[in-house]
Formats: sequence, structure tokens, C-alpha cells
Amino acid sequence: MNEHLNEIITGHINSDAPLRDMKVLSGISAIGTIVKVLAPATVANLVCGFDVLGMCLNEPNDLMEIRLLDEKKVIIISADGYLLPLDPMQNTAGAPLVEMLHELPDNIGFEVTIHKKIKPGSGIGSSAASAAGAVVGANYLLNNFFSKQDLVRFAMFGEKVASGVKHADNIAPCIYGGITLIRSIHPLDIVPIPTPDLFVTIVHPQIEVRTSDARQILRKEVLLKDAIKQWGNIAGLVAGFMQNDLSLIGRSLEDVIIEPVRSILIPGFDEVKFKCKEAGALGGGISGSGPSVFMLSKDEPTARAVENVMKQIYDRIGLDYHTYVTTINKTGVRVEL
Repeated sequence: MNEHLNEIITGHINSDAPLRDMKVLSGISAIGTIVKVLAPATVANLVCGFDVLGMCLNEPNDLMEIRLLDEKKVIIISADGYLLPLDPMQNTAGAPLVEMLHELPDNIGFEVTIHKKIKPGSGIGSSAASAAGAVVGANYLLNNFFSKQDLVRFAMFGEKVASGVKHADNIAPCIYGGITLIRSIHPLDIVPIPTPDLFVTIVHPQIEVRTSDARQILRKEVLLKDAIKQWGNIAGLVAGFMQNDLSLIGRSLEDVIIEPVRSILIPGFDEVKFKCKEAGALGGGISGSGPSVFMLSKDEPTARAVENVMKQIYDRIGLDYHTYVTTINKTGVRVEL
């Protein structure tokens, strides 16, 4: 850990530390003020959009409490028994706040209490929920001093803690809501996509797939013909969302590069995907790095039928699971006083 980060964590910051050249904070909350934050689950990649597409869900959510401190430090508290790292630089909520402190000119810090409802390693954005919830809640206490793009920039440091890579396909929809396209990371360029009113069914087999492990097994090079097909699917999916064309959305939910590799980590994946489409789902696939699998449907009855298919398959396999039937969250992280 470098000297500057250590100063921040321990509550002592050198006056020569780099600060952002910006106006003085005004209208911030009183020291000790606490806000409650609902940080939602997300689906990254949306099948064909590896690292560039993401979608926010209405359920499940982490509950977080952020308290404003008068010292330059970050305190992490796990409220429900999860063995979360308490060192801010090793915690997906703490690391983004440390980065935020770099750009705050006053003696300000944060205490974060995390009620973890989105299981780590589930593939539905557990680390992103912690990171996004922390920065959105902290920013609210700062009278929304930072822009949403700034918050994404900070929160990506939480994803780096989780996977070793700064990516925004969970972070961006968690903060912006709806469906987002990450056109670029350097420089950061996030494009909100018009979001149709679709239902989302998710099954989470009770195994853990670590994002870092799921990245390591991916091929480093792909065939040009596969890349061309993938580009067509990504463009078709974005166009389908923008035009509310359900048929085009369904045809575009195809991945010829990532899914064939990662699906071997998820028991029953091929059967789930095939039978859910038979039950009326538009399509779907691996949520993030897995093991969760998501399916999009045009209405709730179809989404419930898809859920029953998922349950039947995993009951027969004999693998514990959780299912969710939810909708697309169009607002993202929500602050509650």
C-alpha cells in the first residue's frame, strides 16, 4: 500500500496530497448523518455484450448504511455475518470510497454498514452493488457533488478488487438504472439505452463461480467470423431495445465467443436455456460470469412459466438454487432517508 493511501485509511492525510481542482463543497449533510441505500442486482453482458452491456434489476438488493465522518478514513462494517474484508482497500465498497477521498478537499470520511443480500459469486453483480451503493450514498451526503460518470469511475475500483479488472458493465446500470452500453472505459463513455418493459427470470444454482476464475478460462484470441457474428448480435440487441422489437431482441441474444467457454462451469445450462425458450422466453444466458442464468420474457405469466422450468431442471439435477422473477430497474441505486 502506498503512503498516501495509508494516510487516507488511517485518517491522516498529508496537506500536499493531490486534490481535485474544483469548487469548495457546499450544502453537505451534517457530520454523523446516515443514509440508507438499496443497491440492486445487475445482469452483465446480456449474452453477447461482454463487458459492454448491462441491465439493472428491481430484485434482489443489498441494504447499506452510509455515515458521514469528520476524518479522512473509511470504516467497513459487515452487519450479517458475511466474511467481508474490513480493510477498505480490499473491500468492494471501501476501495471506491478511498478513491473518492482523493478528490475531496475537506476532512471527510465514511462509515459503511453492509447488509449483504446479493450473494458474492452469484453472477448478479454482488461486488457492483456494494461499490455502486457506497458511492451513490456517499455522494448523496455530499449534496450530489459528483456526477454519475464520476461515481462509475470510482466504483470501478471495487470491481478491480473483486476481479482484478476495472469494468463497468454491472456498475453503470447499477448507478444509471435501466440498460447501459459502455462504449469505452478509457475514456469512460456510458450510453443509457431505452429500456423496454420486460420481465426477468433468474435462477442461481448454489455454487460459486469467481469472476476472476471465469475470466482466466476465456480465449485471448477469437476467429474473425465469430467476431463478425458477435458484432451483429450486439448491434441487433441494442437496436431491439431501442425499437422495442421483441423478436429482434430474442434473435440477438446469442453469444458465440464467451458462453461456449463459461457454460461448462454451470450444471444444466444448455437444458435450461433450451427449455426456457420452449416455455416462451425471448432468450437469455449466463448472467455475468455465472453461475446465475437469466431469461427475458414479454409478460409475467411467461416469466413464471420460465421459473417453473428452471425449478424442475434443478430439482431433477439435485442442486440447490434460488430463483427470482423481477423487472428491469430503471432508476438504479436508491437512497432512503
